[in-house]
Amino acid sequence: MTDVERSVRPRDRKAQLAAVAAELFRARGFPGVGIKDIADAAGVTGPALYRHFADKQAILAYVVVSGFEDLEAATAEALTDADSPADQLEALLTRLATQAVERREIAALWRWEGRHLPKEDQREIGRRSALALATWAKALQIRRPELSSEDAELLCWAALSVFGSVSVHHTSVARRRFAALLVELALDVLNATLPSPSSEPSPPVVGLGTPSRREQVLAAATSLFAQRGFHDVSMEDIGAAAGIAGPSVYRHFPSKAALMVAIGHRAADRLALAAERALQTSDERSALRRLAASYVHTILHTPELLVSFSADRVTMPDRDKADLLRVQRDYVAQWVTLLSSARPGLPPREAKITVHAALTIANDLARTRRVANRQHFEAELTALLHTALGVAD
Repeated sequence: MTDVERSVRPRDRKAQLAAVAAELFRARGFPGVGIKDIADAAGVTGPALYRHFADKQAILAYVVVSGFEDLEAATAEALTDADSPADQLEALLTRLATQAVERREIAALWRWEGRHLPKEDQREIGRRSALALATWAKALQIRRPELSSEDAELLCWAALSVFGSVSVHHTSVARRRFAALLVELALDVLNATLPSPSSEPSPPVVGLGTPSRREQVLAAATSLFAQRGFHDVSMEDIGAAAGIAGPSVYRHFPSKAALMVAIGHRAADRLALAAERALQTSDERSALRRLAASYVHTILHTPELLVSFSADRVTMPDRDKADLLRVQRDYVAQWVTLLSSARPGLPPREAKITVHAALTIANDLARTRRVANRQHFEAELTALLHTALGVAD
Protein backbone atom coordinates (compact mmCIF):
# COMPACT_ATOMS: atom_id res chain seq x y z
CA MET A 1 0.00 0.00 0.00
CA THR A 2 1.36 3.41 -0.96
CA ASP A 3 1.57 6.46 1.27
CA VAL A 4 -1.08 8.11 -0.91
CA GLU A 5 -3.50 5.21 -0.33
CA ARG A 6 -2.90 5.43 3.39
CA SER A 7 -3.55 9.15 3.37
CA VAL A 8 -6.93 8.91 1.63
CA ARG A 9 -8.31 6.04 3.70
CA PRO A 10 -10.89 7.40 6.17
CA ARG A 11 -9.72 7.25 9.75
CA ASP A 12 -13.12 6.01 10.87
CA ARG A 13 -13.32 3.19 8.31
CA LYS A 14 -14.24 0.67 11.00
CA ALA A 15 -17.21 2.75 12.13
CA GLN A 16 -18.28 3.30 8.51
CA LEU A 17 -18.24 -0.42 7.79
CA ALA A 18 -20.19 -1.09 10.97
CA ALA A 19 -22.81 1.49 9.96
CA VAL A 20 -23.29 -0.22 6.59
CA ALA A 21 -23.62 -3.59 8.31
CA ALA A 22 -26.10 -2.18 10.82
CA GLU A 23 -28.44 -1.05 8.05
CA LEU A 24 -28.25 -4.46 6.39
CA PHE A 25 -28.87 -6.27 9.69
CA ARG A 26 -31.88 -4.05 10.31
CA ALA A 27 -33.32 -4.59 6.83
CA ARG A 28 -32.71 -8.34 6.47
CA GLY A 29 -32.06 -9.63 9.98
CA PHE A 30 -28.67 -10.88 11.20
CA PRO A 31 -29.00 -14.44 9.78
CA GLY A 32 -29.90 -13.05 6.35
CA VAL A 33 -26.70 -11.03 5.89
CA GLY A 34 -23.32 -12.41 4.88
CA ILE A 35 -19.83 -10.91 4.97
CA LYS A 36 -19.91 -10.59 1.17
CA ASP A 37 -23.17 -8.63 1.40
CA ILE A 38 -21.57 -6.17 3.80
CA ALA A 39 -18.39 -5.85 1.74
CA ASP A 40 -20.37 -5.27 -1.48
CA ALA A 41 -22.59 -2.64 0.16
CA ALA A 42 -19.54 -0.87 1.57
CA GLY A 43 -17.62 -1.05 -1.72
CA VAL A 44 -14.71 -3.02 -0.28
CA THR A 45 -13.36 -6.54 -0.63
CA GLY A 46 -13.91 -9.34 1.85
CA PRO A 47 -10.24 -9.33 2.97
CA ALA A 48 -10.45 -5.57 3.55
CA LEU A 49 -13.44 -6.11 5.82
CA TYR A 50 -11.62 -8.85 7.74
CA ARG A 51 -8.83 -6.40 8.52
CA HIS A 52 -11.28 -4.65 10.84
CA PHE A 53 -13.54 -7.48 12.05
CA ALA A 54 -12.90 -11.15 12.67
CA ASP A 55 -16.40 -12.20 11.57
CA LYS A 56 -20.01 -11.06 11.17
CA GLN A 57 -20.72 -11.57 14.86
CA ALA A 58 -17.86 -9.20 15.75
CA ILE A 59 -19.47 -6.51 13.59
CA LEU A 60 -22.79 -6.92 15.37
CA ALA A 61 -21.05 -6.76 18.75
CA TYR A 62 -19.25 -3.55 17.71
CA VAL A 63 -22.50 -1.92 16.57
CA VAL A 64 -24.53 -2.89 19.63
CA VAL A 65 -21.82 -2.15 22.18
CA SER A 66 -20.92 1.20 20.61
CA GLY A 67 -24.59 2.15 20.57
CA PHE A 68 -24.88 1.23 24.21
CA GLU A 69 -21.75 3.23 25.03
CA ASP A 70 -23.41 6.25 23.41
CA LEU A 71 -26.43 5.69 25.66
CA GLU A 72 -24.18 5.49 28.75
CA ALA A 73 -22.40 8.68 27.70
CA ALA A 74 -25.72 10.46 27.19
CA THR A 75 -26.79 9.37 30.66
CA ALA A 76 -23.60 10.60 32.29
CA GLU A 77 -23.71 13.95 30.46
CA ALA A 78 -27.37 14.57 31.29
CA LEU A 79 -26.97 13.80 34.97
CA THR A 80 -23.81 15.89 35.22
CA ASP A 81 -24.69 18.92 33.13
CA ALA A 82 -28.24 19.53 34.34
CA ASP A 83 -28.61 22.66 36.49
CA SER A 84 -30.69 20.89 39.14
CA PRO A 85 -31.88 17.36 39.96
CA ALA A 86 -35.32 18.31 38.68
CA ASP A 87 -33.82 19.07 35.24
CA GLN A 88 -31.82 15.86 35.02
CA LEU A 89 -34.68 13.72 33.77
CA GLU A 90 -35.66 16.09 30.95
CA ALA A 91 -32.02 16.44 29.89
CA LEU A 92 -31.60 12.66 29.85
CA LEU A 93 -34.79 12.05 27.88
CA THR A 94 -33.88 14.72 25.33
CA ARG A 95 -30.51 13.10 24.66
CA LEU A 96 -32.01 9.60 24.41
CA ALA A 97 -34.77 10.81 22.09
CA THR A 98 -32.27 12.52 19.80
CA GLN A 99 -30.19 9.34 19.62
CA ALA A 100 -33.26 7.22 18.90
CA VAL A 101 -34.38 9.45 16.02
CA GLU A 102 -30.91 9.82 14.49
CA ARG A 103 -29.90 6.15 14.85
CA ARG A 104 -33.07 4.11 14.55
CA GLU A 105 -31.13 1.03 13.44
CA ILE A 106 -29.32 0.78 16.79
CA ALA A 107 -32.57 0.34 18.69
CA ALA A 108 -33.63 -2.36 16.24
CA LEU A 109 -30.41 -4.33 16.59
CA TRP A 110 -30.32 -3.99 20.37
CA ARG A 111 -33.90 -5.23 20.74
CA TRP A 112 -33.94 -7.97 18.12
CA GLU A 113 -30.47 -9.21 17.29
CA GLY A 114 -28.80 -9.22 20.71
CA ARG A 115 -29.22 -12.96 21.13
CA HIS A 116 -26.79 -13.50 18.23
CA LEU A 117 -23.99 -11.99 20.31
CA PRO A 118 -21.59 -14.22 22.26
CA LYS A 119 -22.93 -15.12 25.70
CA GLU A 120 -20.27 -13.05 27.44
CA ASP A 121 -21.29 -9.97 25.45
CA GLN A 122 -24.96 -10.60 26.24
CA ARG A 123 -24.16 -10.84 29.95
CA GLU A 124 -22.04 -7.68 29.86
CA ILE A 125 -24.74 -5.68 28.09
CA GLY A 126 -27.32 -7.05 30.52
CA ARG A 127 -25.18 -5.96 33.47
CA ARG A 128 -24.65 -2.50 32.05
CA SER A 129 -28.33 -2.18 31.15
CA ALA A 130 -29.27 -2.92 34.75
CA LEU A 131 -26.82 -0.27 35.97
CA ALA A 132 -28.20 2.31 33.52
CA LEU A 133 -31.78 1.54 34.54
CA ALA A 134 -30.83 1.85 38.21
CA THR A 135 -29.28 5.25 37.50
CA TRP A 136 -32.40 6.43 35.68
CA ALA A 137 -34.61 5.08 38.46
CA LYS A 138 -32.68 7.10 41.04
CA ALA A 139 -33.09 10.23 38.95
CA LEU A 140 -36.81 9.53 38.71
CA GLN A 141 -37.07 9.02 42.48
CA ILE A 142 -35.59 12.49 43.01
CA ARG A 143 -38.49 13.82 40.98
CA ARG A 144 -41.01 11.38 42.49
CA PRO A 145 -39.80 10.40 45.98
CA GLU A 146 -43.02 8.47 46.68
CA LEU A 147 -41.96 5.73 44.24
CA SER A 148 -40.28 2.56 45.42
CA SER A 149 -37.13 1.55 43.57
CA GLU A 150 -39.06 -1.32 41.92
CA ASP A 151 -41.84 0.97 40.70
CA ALA A 152 -39.34 3.54 39.44
CA GLU A 153 -37.51 0.82 37.53
CA LEU A 154 -40.77 -0.37 35.93
CA LEU A 155 -41.53 3.14 34.71
CA CYS A 156 -37.99 3.55 33.37
CA TRP A 157 -38.27 0.29 31.41
CA ALA A 158 -41.49 1.61 29.90
CA ALA A 159 -39.85 4.92 28.97
CA LEU A 160 -36.96 3.05 27.34
CA SER A 161 -39.51 1.17 25.24
CA VAL A 162 -40.88 4.48 24.00
CA PHE A 163 -37.48 5.21 22.46
CA GLY A 164 -37.12 1.63 21.21
CA SER A 165 -40.46 1.89 19.43
CA VAL A 166 -38.87 3.90 16.60
CA SER A 167 -37.34 0.64 15.35
CA VAL A 168 -40.66 -1.12 14.68
CA HIS A 169 -42.12 1.30 12.13
CA HIS A 170 -41.10 3.75 9.42
CA THR A 171 -43.45 6.62 10.25
CA SER A 172 -41.62 9.88 10.77
CA VAL A 173 -42.07 13.60 11.27
CA ALA A 174 -39.54 16.45 11.33
CA ARG A 175 -36.59 15.33 13.47
CA ARG A 176 -36.93 18.03 16.09
CA ARG A 177 -40.65 17.35 16.50
CA PHE A 178 -40.07 13.60 16.46
CA ALA A 179 -37.60 13.85 19.34
CA ALA A 180 -39.90 16.23 21.24
CA LEU A 181 -42.83 13.83 20.82
CA LEU A 182 -40.78 10.93 22.18
CA VAL A 183 -39.78 13.05 25.18
CA GLU A 184 -43.43 13.93 25.81
CA LEU A 185 -44.47 10.26 25.65
CA ALA A 186 -41.61 9.15 27.90
CA LEU A 187 -42.38 11.87 30.44
CA ASP A 188 -46.04 10.88 30.46
CA VAL A 189 -45.04 7.30 31.21
CA LEU A 190 -42.58 8.31 33.93
CA ASN A 191 -45.31 10.43 35.55
CA ALA A 192 -47.88 7.63 35.32
CA THR A 193 -49.86 6.67 38.40
CA LEU A 194 -49.66 2.94 38.93
CA PRO A 195 -52.92 1.31 40.05
CA SER A 196 -53.39 0.25 43.64
CA PRO A 197 -52.89 -3.50 44.08
CA SER A 198 -56.11 -5.47 43.70
CA SER A 199 -57.07 -7.68 46.60
CA GLU A 200 -58.41 -10.33 44.24
CA PRO A 201 -55.76 -12.30 42.33
CA SER A 202 -56.49 -13.27 38.74
CA PRO A 203 -57.94 -16.77 38.47
CA PRO A 204 -55.52 -19.35 37.07
CA VAL A 205 -55.96 -20.43 33.48
CA VAL A 206 -56.86 -24.11 33.47
CA GLY A 207 -56.91 -26.20 30.29
CA LEU A 208 -59.44 -28.96 29.70
CA GLY A 209 -58.34 -32.34 28.41
CA THR A 210 -55.17 -33.25 26.53
CA PRO A 211 -54.31 -31.18 23.44
CA SER A 212 -53.95 -32.96 20.11
CA ARG A 213 -50.52 -33.93 18.84
CA ARG A 214 -50.69 -31.07 16.32
CA GLU A 215 -51.41 -28.60 19.13
CA GLN A 216 -48.53 -30.03 21.15
CA VAL A 217 -46.18 -29.52 18.20
CA LEU A 218 -47.45 -25.98 17.68
CA ALA A 219 -47.04 -25.19 21.39
CA ALA A 220 -43.50 -26.58 21.42
CA ALA A 221 -42.52 -24.57 18.35
CA THR A 222 -44.07 -21.42 19.81
CA SER A 223 -42.07 -21.74 23.02
CA LEU A 224 -38.78 -22.49 21.25
CA PHE A 225 -39.17 -19.71 18.66
CA ALA A 226 -39.96 -17.22 21.44
CA GLN A 227 -36.90 -18.29 23.45
CA ARG A 228 -34.28 -18.80 20.74
CA GLY A 229 -35.58 -17.34 17.50
CA PHE A 230 -36.68 -19.02 14.28
CA HIS A 231 -33.26 -19.67 12.78
CA ASP A 232 -31.77 -21.28 15.90
CA VAL A 233 -34.50 -23.91 16.22
CA SER A 234 -34.59 -27.12 14.15
CA MET A 235 -37.48 -29.45 13.43
CA GLU A 236 -35.62 -32.00 15.57
CA ASP A 237 -35.65 -29.53 18.48
CA ILE A 238 -39.38 -29.06 18.05
CA GLY A 239 -40.02 -32.80 17.91
CA ALA A 240 -37.97 -33.39 21.05
CA ALA A 241 -39.86 -30.67 22.92
CA ALA A 242 -43.17 -32.20 21.80
CA GLY A 243 -42.06 -35.71 22.78
CA ILE A 244 -41.86 -37.11 19.27
CA ALA A 245 -39.13 -37.82 16.72
CA GLY A 246 -38.09 -34.88 14.55
CA PRO A 247 -39.34 -36.37 11.26
CA SER A 248 -42.77 -36.92 12.83
CA VAL A 249 -43.25 -33.15 13.00
CA TYR A 250 -43.61 -33.16 9.21
CA ARG A 251 -46.84 -35.15 9.54
CA HIS A 252 -48.43 -32.04 11.01
CA PHE A 253 -46.46 -29.19 9.39
CA PRO A 254 -44.48 -29.39 6.14
CA SER A 255 -41.80 -26.92 7.28
CA LYS A 256 -40.67 -24.48 9.97
CA ALA A 257 -42.09 -21.67 7.86
CA ALA A 258 -45.49 -23.39 7.90
CA LEU A 259 -45.28 -23.48 11.70
CA MET A 260 -44.57 -19.75 11.80
CA VAL A 261 -47.51 -19.07 9.49
CA ALA A 262 -49.78 -21.05 11.81
CA ILE A 263 -48.43 -19.21 14.85
CA GLY A 264 -48.97 -15.86 13.16
CA HIS A 265 -52.56 -16.63 12.22
CA ARG A 266 -53.29 -18.00 15.69
CA ALA A 267 -52.00 -14.80 17.30
CA ALA A 268 -53.89 -12.59 14.85
CA ASP A 269 -57.15 -14.47 15.41
CA ARG A 270 -56.91 -14.11 19.17
CA LEU A 271 -56.16 -10.41 18.94
CA ALA A 272 -59.06 -9.90 16.54
CA LEU A 273 -61.47 -11.72 18.82
CA ALA A 274 -60.32 -9.73 21.87
CA ALA A 275 -60.60 -6.48 19.90
CA GLU A 276 -64.11 -7.31 18.72
CA ARG A 277 -65.25 -7.74 22.31
CA ALA A 278 -63.45 -4.59 23.45
CA LEU A 279 -65.00 -2.40 20.79
CA GLN A 280 -68.59 -3.08 21.77
CA THR A 281 -69.10 0.50 22.94
CA SER A 282 -70.00 3.72 21.12
CA ASP A 283 -67.53 5.95 22.98
CA GLU A 284 -64.11 6.17 21.24
CA ARG A 285 -62.16 6.93 24.39
CA SER A 286 -63.75 4.02 26.24
CA ALA A 287 -63.22 1.76 23.23
CA LEU A 288 -59.52 2.65 23.08
CA ARG A 289 -59.09 1.98 26.79
CA ARG A 290 -60.83 -1.39 26.41
CA LEU A 291 -58.76 -2.22 23.33
CA ALA A 292 -55.52 -1.51 25.22
CA ALA A 293 -56.68 -3.67 28.13
CA SER A 294 -57.61 -6.48 25.72
CA TYR A 295 -54.17 -6.31 24.10
CA VAL A 296 -52.36 -6.52 27.43
CA HIS A 297 -54.50 -9.43 28.60
CA THR A 298 -54.08 -11.28 25.30
CA ILE A 299 -50.31 -10.82 25.06
CA LEU A 300 -49.82 -12.03 28.63
CA HIS A 301 -51.92 -15.15 28.06
CA THR A 302 -51.11 -15.96 24.43
CA PRO A 303 -47.63 -17.47 23.92
CA GLU A 304 -47.91 -16.98 20.15
CA LEU A 305 -47.70 -13.21 20.63
CA LEU A 306 -44.25 -13.51 22.22
CA VAL A 307 -42.82 -14.90 18.97
CA SER A 308 -41.07 -12.20 16.96
CA PHE A 309 -41.55 -12.23 13.21
CA SER A 310 -39.69 -8.97 12.58
CA ALA A 311 -36.56 -10.07 14.41
CA ASP A 312 -35.95 -13.16 12.32
CA ARG A 313 -37.09 -12.03 8.86
CA VAL A 314 -38.67 -15.46 8.55
CA THR A 315 -38.68 -16.96 5.08
CA MET A 316 -42.24 -17.90 4.21
CA PRO A 317 -44.38 -17.90 1.08
CA ASP A 318 -44.98 -14.36 -0.19
CA ARG A 319 -48.73 -14.85 -0.05
CA ASP A 320 -48.65 -15.80 3.65
CA LYS A 321 -46.21 -13.03 4.48
CA ALA A 322 -48.37 -10.44 2.73
CA ASP A 323 -51.49 -11.73 4.46
CA LEU A 324 -49.97 -11.59 7.93
CA LEU A 325 -48.54 -8.12 7.24
CA ARG A 326 -51.96 -6.90 6.10
CA VAL A 327 -53.61 -8.26 9.25
CA GLN A 328 -50.98 -6.57 11.43
CA ARG A 329 -51.35 -3.23 9.66
CA ASP A 330 -55.14 -3.40 9.87
CA TYR A 331 -54.91 -4.04 13.60
CA VAL A 332 -52.58 -1.07 14.16
CA ALA A 333 -54.79 1.10 11.94
CA GLN A 334 -57.73 0.26 14.20
CA TRP A 335 -55.81 1.73 17.14
CA VAL A 336 -54.76 4.81 15.18
CA THR A 337 -58.34 5.48 14.05
CA LEU A 338 -59.64 5.25 17.60
CA LEU A 339 -56.84 7.44 18.98
CA SER A 340 -57.45 10.07 16.31
CA SER A 341 -61.15 10.11 17.23
CA ALA A 342 -60.47 10.25 20.96
CA ARG A 343 -57.82 12.97 20.51
CA PRO A 344 -58.82 14.93 17.38
CA GLY A 345 -56.06 17.49 17.84
CA LEU A 346 -53.32 14.88 17.37
CA PRO A 347 -51.86 14.88 13.82
CA PRO A 348 -52.23 11.51 12.00
CA ARG A 349 -48.52 10.67 11.91
CA GLU A 350 -48.09 11.53 15.57
CA ALA A 351 -51.09 9.34 16.36
CA LYS A 352 -49.38 6.43 14.62
CA ILE A 353 -46.08 7.05 16.42
CA THR A 354 -47.98 7.18 19.72
CA VAL A 355 -49.78 3.90 19.03
CA HIS A 356 -46.51 2.16 18.18
CA ALA A 357 -44.96 3.49 21.40
CA ALA A 358 -47.84 2.06 23.45
CA LEU A 359 -47.72 -1.32 21.70
CA THR A 360 -43.95 -1.51 22.11
CA ILE A 361 -44.26 -0.86 25.85
CA ALA A 362 -46.58 -3.86 26.08
CA ASN A 363 -44.44 -6.07 23.84
CA ASP A 364 -41.15 -5.23 25.55
CA LEU A 365 -42.29 -5.38 29.16
CA ALA A 366 -44.17 -8.65 28.61
CA ARG A 367 -40.82 -10.17 27.56
CA THR A 368 -38.81 -8.55 30.38
CA ARG A 369 -38.70 -11.07 33.22
CA ARG A 370 -37.38 -8.48 35.64
CA VAL A 371 -40.74 -6.69 35.62
CA ALA A 372 -43.19 -9.21 34.11
CA ASN A 373 -43.20 -11.25 37.32
CA ARG A 374 -44.68 -8.41 39.36
CA GLN A 375 -47.80 -9.54 41.20
CA HIS A 376 -50.17 -7.00 39.60
CA PHE A 377 -48.35 -6.62 36.31
CA GLU A 378 -51.38 -6.85 34.01
CA ALA A 379 -53.15 -3.93 35.70
CA GLU A 380 -49.93 -1.90 35.78
CA LEU A 381 -49.14 -2.55 32.13
CA THR A 382 -52.68 -1.60 31.12
CA ALA A 383 -52.36 1.66 33.05
CA LEU A 384 -49.08 2.42 31.28
CA LEU A 385 -50.70 1.93 27.87
CA HIS A 386 -53.60 4.17 28.84
CA THR A 387 -51.12 6.82 29.92
CA ALA A 388 -49.02 6.60 26.74
CA LEU A 389 -52.16 6.90 24.63
CA GLY A 390 -53.38 9.90 26.62
CA VAL A 391 -56.60 8.23 27.78
CA ALA A 392 -55.76 7.56 31.42
CA ASP A 393 -58.43 8.31 34.04
